[in-house]
Amino acid sequence: MIDDEADRRALPGSGLPAEQVLAEVRALRGADRPTHGGRLFAYVYDPAVPGLDELAAAAYAGSAHVNGLDPTAFPSLLAMENALVGAAARLLGGGPGSAAPDVVGSVTSGGTESLILAVKTARDAHPEIAAPRIVVPASAHAAFAKAAHYLRVAVDTVPVSASTLRPAAADVAAAIGPETVLVVCSAPSYAHGVVDPVTEIAAAAAGAGVRCHVDACFGGWTLPYLRRLGADVPPFDFAVPGVTSISVDLHKYAYAPKGVSVLLHRDPALRAPQYFAYADWPGYTMVNPVIASTRSGGPIAAAYATVRHLGDDGYLRLATATRDAVAGLADAVRAVDGLRLMAEPESTVVCFTTTDPGLDLFVLVDELAARGWHTQPQHSYADLPRSVHLTVTAAVAPRVAEFGPDLADAVAAARAAGPVALPAELLALATTLTPEALTPELVAGLAGGLGLGGPADAAGAAPERMALVNTLLDAAPPALRERLLVEFVGLLQRPTW
Repeated sequence: MIDDEADRRALPGSGLPAEQVLAEVRALRGADRPTHGGRLFAYVYDPAVPGLDELAAAAYAGSAHVNGLDPTAFPSLLAMENALVGAAARLLGGGPGSAAPDVVGSVTSGGTESLILAVKTARDAHPEIAAPRIVVPASAHAAFAKAAHYLRVAVDTVPVSASTLRPAAADVAAAIGPETVLVVCSAPSYAHGVVDPVTEIAAAAAGAGVRCHVDACFGGWTLPYLRRLGADVPPFDFAVPGVTSISVDLHKYAYAPKGVSVLLHRDPALRAPQYFAYADWPGYTMVNPVIASTRSGGPIAAAYATVRHLGDDGYLRLATATRDAVAGLADAVRAVDGLRLMAEPESTVVCFTTTDPGLDLFVLVDELAARGWHTQPQHSYADLPRSVHLTVTAAVAPRVAEFGPDLADAVAAARAAGPVALPAELLALATTLTPEALTPELVAGLAGGLGLGGPADAAGAAPERMALVNTLLDAAPPALRERLLVEFVGLLQRPTW
């Protein structure tokens, strides 16, 4: 029997008027970080182009119910996908007349799916290898670890230099073994925005007969334009011999709405193991180029409209604005005593740390947030210090002049506040507790003590200041940090009654 009262609690019996529903959505969105305005340095990519949001939304709505499961039923989606793959391939050194004239590709839901598929394709190309492995720099995106976890592939991690933030090509070559199916490099790495030595790494991979994937999810759509503007961008695309696949996210610097990425392969034979087909059941024969079967055409149509509207000249203008914004933010960091750049910017990232023990970067992040600047704190790793990451987009350019004074003011406030000191019991917990000993109840109590809301408080779970939380996470070994975050997110993701 249906519980009518419970049903009414779950869904309004007669439905709600459209305006009321939209008002609810707007109210919920009020708690989010701002996606426009150039003050959020992570997660979103804003070109500040008038009318572009409306164009993308209209294209999205027009194709939202188109299903990418069957390209013969919906040829419009196939045509848009092929156009996006062609645009990405030409930008990244492929296509007619290039060093990689036979490049092919697929549109995915995002960078993580592209990277999972790159690993899957490399693994499945060698069914004779019982225990496949991939070689990745320590600075490679965490999605490679996720891919390896999902696909039961082992990871051989190559350290990066504390001075260059890159792996040494010789170390990568030394890590390649008979069970290696894929070697990875980044263009650029997300954390610090530096480009790995792709030419040397790809040569080492080719010499061993192993595929080489360039993760250009972050920079693939902007590095070619920065090069045209005179930046010293090292070779990283299909012009480099030995590069067999490249990923590039259109929902980053192609400025398309979430979530659209492209995975490119140098030729169709390299892509072939990516596909999944199944006919041994009574239903339709399933053929999937990517992980999802049913896929909404909305994101693809929105990306197609965005790329067509902005065009080559538009992307060059946006890259110019972004380059200038990066230069201005880097100058602002250099001007503050006690801060230093982790690396001289060579893409669209400004990353900095501190040389002053009395300046707590996590407190600084809170002080910047209090002034309307939402940055991304990065925890210490091996011999790399904690740092602050800024993903810079074209929308930041008009705000650069405001950032310098606010940064100096925030640094002064952070110095006055002093570094966060973990209570002894929390420090002991972070340094001695094993992941296996961590229980949901312990995490719930810890979250409450840190001011983090549980299920009843999910809408406002994060406190305004996160320095104490970040300090605790920084003190915890990575395995414990992972378990803490899994349990905490599990507390947040509970049904609303």
